[in-house]
Amino acid sequence: MIDYTAKVEEELVFWRQKMTRRSGPIGRASKKAQVKVNGLIPEKVHKIITESIKNMVKVTLVGSNITTKKLQATDLTLYERDELFKERLTNFRKTAVVEGAGTGAGGIMLGLADFPLLLSIKMKFLFEAAAVYGFDTNEYEERLFILHIFHLAFSSEETRRETLPIIEDWEQQKHLIDDMDWQVFQQEYRDYIDLVKMFQLIPGFGAIVGAFANYNLLDLLGEAAMNSYRLRLLK
Repeated sequence: MIDYTAKVEEELVFWRQKMTRRSGPIGRASKKAQVKVNGLIPEKVHKIITESIKNMVKVTLVGSNITTKKLQATDLTLYERDELFKERLTNFRKTAVVEGAGTGAGGIMLGLADFPLLLSIKMKFLFEAAAVYGFDTNEYEERLFILHIFHLAFSSEETRRETLPIIEDWEQQKHLIDDMDWQVFQQEYRDYIDLVKMFQLIPGFGAIVGAFANYNLLDLLGEAAMNSYRLRLLK
């Protein structure tokens, strides 16, 4: 167990570096373009989108909490929890791939349905991750932590740098946070996935893009979730 803990701590060092690394030229140019586009959208529209996604996420949180079996992984070592987590990730990744291929094959109308469907898969996955690592999502703070993991996984380099210290020091930070900044939350998420999902709207070709994109998005979320919970357990 000592050897495995040392291995995990080494992996966490590399993961922190990855989370705080500066984006490449393409990533920075893409972000600048998205910021410019967002600046052209009227504030009223931003508020409508924010409220819609906020409500969508909150409904998903309630549903995921109800359907997640609590305390399903008691008295396990960190290694056993990691292995169980990887099994859960594999299953959810398969679900996301099927969903992405199915909605992508349908062109624009089904492609638009991908957003809430994939969101619900991601949130349910995070609730399962919390249960695997022994955290009770009946507690409000744990559901808030889930949102911060999601935020960390799908955001710009600046936001990742701001979010990572909150996750690393969650036991202190959770007392200072009442709720998410929903406008930043939804805008970062949309900016992160917009380009990929736009290609998914192309009939036929969209099926390939949808499956590939959803596979990678679940991988990103899985990496963020596993390492975020590892940090808390090792502290």
